[in-house]
Amino acid sequence: MTAIRGTNVPESTESMQRGLALSPHAERETVLGELHARPFEAVTSPCRAIRFAFLTDTAQMSANAIALARYCTAHQLTDLSTATKHRRIALPGAILRWEQHSEFTTYTWLLEDADTANGNTLPEFIAAAMTEIGQPGPHLVSIDLRVQSGETPDLATLFDPASLAASQVLNDHATIATDFQVDSNGFVRVLIHNHGLTPVETGGLVLRILEVETYRCFALLGLPLAHRITPVIRNAEDRLTHIMTAMTKDGGGLEINRELLDEITSLAARGEAEAAIAGYRFAASAAYDDIVRQRLDVIGEKSFGGWPTLADFLGRRLNPAMRTCQTLNTRMQDLNRKLTRAANLLRTRIDVEIEQQNRDLLAAMSERARMQLRLQQTVEGLSVAAISYYVASLLHYVFESAEHYMPVSPTVATGISIPFVVIALTAMLWRVKRNHGSA
Repeated sequence: MTAIRGTNVPESTESMQRGLALSPHAERETVLGELHARPFEAVTSPCRAIRFAFLTDTAQMSANAIALARYCTAHQLTDLSTATKHRRIALPGAILRWEQHSEFTTYTWLLEDADTANGNTLPEFIAAAMTEIGQPGPHLVSIDLRVQSGETPDLATLFDPASLAASQVLNDHATIATDFQVDSNGFVRVLIHNHGLTPVETGGLVLRILEVETYRCFALLGLPLAHRITPVIRNAEDRLTHIMTAMTKDGGGLEINRELLDEITSLAARGEAEAAIAGYRFAASAAYDDIVRQRLDVIGEKSFGGWPTLADFLGRRLNPAMRTCQTLNTRMQDLNRKLTRAANLLRTRIDVEIEQQNRDLLAAMSERARMQLRLQQTVEGLSVAAISYYVASLLHYVFESAEHYMPVSPTVATGISIPFVVIALTAMLWRVKRNHGSA
């Protein structure tokens, strides 16, 4: 409705929509709610965030969701969200953010109590809760992130100077430091020193740093797989080179070509099996690596204290790992293409050899048929002679019995009849062959 100058619009947009009978898309609520699924948690200093991440499949995710719901019900906890895969649960002295991603599940505990935030050990209630809920899958990530304010501490005494990374972020309003090493409690420790961030900005920075470490670990999952597959791919490449060399030699023969084709087929099958496993892992690693880069770009790092920034530190170590995965994935695809071409070439050679054998067989069969025809013609000539002999013998007996009535002797009569007998038998045989040929 168009507003009229000097008057108020009588219906609001909400009331207008209530008056419409609109049929929603099946995924409308999911699409609209996705932007609000992981909101920043407004936190103040001091604060402590503890995160665990577990690799989980579909069945483990379902069982873990049931276990978490059972835990909340048993302890009468309040679920502050309505999403099925993202929950924010209020506990005494802490907030639990439980999230399920495509292949992993995270538990993030936010502690704003001064005593627990500054403690050096895992709070007992977190250990008890994680034990009661149960581990949903293989454990990969443990992060202990602390947010402090006041004077900047000596980072070299808190972390290992050999692997320390530190930077100023968000327009120099905060300092981040970590050595990416696992401490005696099994956690990678991170320190955020707050120089003037608002609670919302602090919560956003905490979430991004947690995501950097989480996605960094999952991105590196492709590297052990690459190390395991590399010898397999190298062996397949060597065998393919040997097979191609053997194909260039003359006199291979049909049996040898078939053996080579069987070997290529076996190599291709194994390569496809490895590619099916590694292809997903390498694609996931590349996607996680992109997320890590994006999160680091957002916080806007600047060098601090002469230490390398988080982006510099991860770049020197994460980038080679990702290039290794990408290079191996390219080699696998190239190997599969080469194996396919080699198999097609061998099939062509085998088909040509089979056609040559068929041609030789047909030529041999044709020669045998020609020889059989000659033999048949010879037999036919001999058979005419033999039948003529028997017919002439019968006629001789007839002529002998009628000797007194014949002007010539039986022998002469028999000799005269022989040409007629031969001509008659030949004509009869020709007619029989013609009838068989037209049938």
